[in-house]
Amino acid sequence: MNFRIQNIQTGWLHGFIGVAIFAGSMPATRVAVQGFSPEFLTGARACIAALLAFILLYMLKQPKPSAQQIKSLCIVSIGVIIGFPLFTALALQTQTAANSLIFVALLPLATAFFAVLRAKEIPQLTFWLYAGAGSALVIFFMLQQSGMHGLTLSDLYMIIAVLLCGLGYAEGGVLSRTLGGWQVICWALIMALPLMFPMFLVYLPHNFQQIPIAAYIGLAYVSIFSMLIGFFFWYKGLALGGIAKIGQIQLIQPFIGLMLCAVLLNEQISLLMITVSLAVVSCVVMAKKYA
Repeated sequence: MNFRIQNIQTGWLHGFIGVAIFAGSMPATRVAVQGFSPEFLTGARACIAALLAFILLYMLKQPKPSAQQIKSLCIVSIGVIIGFPLFTALALQTQTAANSLIFVALLPLATAFFAVLRAKEIPQLTFWLYAGAGSALVIFFMLQQSGMHGLTLSDLYMIIAVLLCGLGYAEGGVLSRTLGGWQVICWALIMALPLMFPMFLVYLPHNFQQIPIAAYIGLAYVSIFSMLIGFFFWYKGLALGGIAKIGQIQLIQPFIGLMLCAVLLNEQISLLMITVSLAVVSCVVMAKKYA
């Protein structure tokens, strides 16, 4: 019992560190897309991280994953290496980083949903009631922002990004129990390289001199921290403490992200953003009780 409690506590610590790193992803991506196209940014961050991953796997002589694990790694790649980075970058061309963080507030619910499908974790009915309430609040926010004219294209991009990320988190959390946390993201990056490297080449900027320094800094952050180091802690936390439970630590990500947006990007944080974020977090906190 003590060993189990210790695992959960260690899982919470790892999860918290991972979320703190991920909180900088939206602001960094917002800065990066001011100089790079979403397609190039997605390919470049994956290629840079994959190079570092290959060095780690080679130096530490890690065994190759099994055929079954490769299937899971493909799902992880689609979710967190291709899908989430690409669709958030597309959304952040026209949407502020602060606005996108409202959608990120739904990540705990998406992660828990896929934990049911992939990890066979079965929440109670009450969980889904609160999850539905949280989703309804985000839809309300989207309609308010678009003047009640329905979803914008950037909203749709963020919804797809959150769903794919939740899938990648849940699948990676399950796989981390047998393959190891940092090994999962490293192998997933290698798996995605045949697709990401051509994307990197096709969308290579014609003139790097016109790209602002801030865009390079954003690219470096999402490549090294968001795409690699953050997952070392995150997948370890999910494996130790449970996907649905540890996934709720993402509650703090919108708040850290909003502070970063205000400080680093001088973006305006509206009262509606804060109110909806708090309301969504309240729904997820209650959902956690039944997860």
